[in-house]
Amino acid sequence: MAAEDTVFAGSIPEIYERSLVPLIFEPYARDLAQRLAKTDPRNVLETAAGTGALTRAIASCVPAHARIVATDLNQPMLLQAATKSHDGRIEWRQADALALPFEDQSFDVVACQFGAMFFPDKIQGYKEARRVLRPGGCFFFNVWDKISENEFADVVTEALAALFPHDPPRFLARTPHGYHDVERIRAELNAAGFIDVSIDEVGETSKAASPRDAAIAYCQGTPLRNEMSAGHHQTSRPRGGPGSIGWCRLPRVIRLTSSAKA
Repeated sequence: MAAEDTVFAGSIPEIYERSLVPLIFEPYARDLAQRLAKTDPRNVLETAAGTGALTRAIASCVPAHARIVATDLNQPMLLQAATKSHDGRIEWRQADALALPFEDQSFDVVACQFGAMFFPDKIQGYKEARRVLRPGGCFFFNVWDKISENEFADVVTEALAALFPHDPPRFLARTPHGYHDVERIRAELNAAGFIDVSIDEVGETSKAASPRDAAIAYCQGTPLRNEMSAGHHQTSRPRGGPGSIGWCRLPRVIRLTSSAKA
């Protein structure tokens, strides 16, 4: 994973929230929130909260007395998130998921939507989730399937490879879609101390309003923009280009529900 893969700053947070969240994140946020709400949590911690798509879905599902602490490594993402929700139960807090600033056994549930792929040390991230969970608490998270099963990301990556044949940007394949091996994920959860691990595969369908909208969402609303601006300046005539992006099936998603040992 490249250093710039975890940087969501500048105009990225606003474009991410406006374009990418409704394009691919909202249905999975609802699904994950509904799953964790069944545990009737009083204290929920979210890591890698981004602009709050899952946070808002959780707030709509959990009891009125529930407390939600939504964290992210990137403060600009949290600032964007705070403009979208004024729910008094939500606390926005900058934090590294690999070194959480919370006491042991502080939360009933830890949730993470499409963030584990960005952890430089996956096992450490899982250990921290387990550390802050109360006995019997649950860790809910999801990751994307491989890029070949995710047509929006796959077509964007292929189009950029045609534009930049000598040094194609590979952010989408390398990081968001680079952590999908179920057995590896299960083994790393076990290594972090999680015993009861259940895995579901969930697929949704979406449609971009236009090829341009999908191209902007991915190329300007993610760290792919960082990679493109870091030195990918020479272009050649594209074989397909962003105009080849039509309606696409939303990615199949590996959903992982993990329970800490009571």
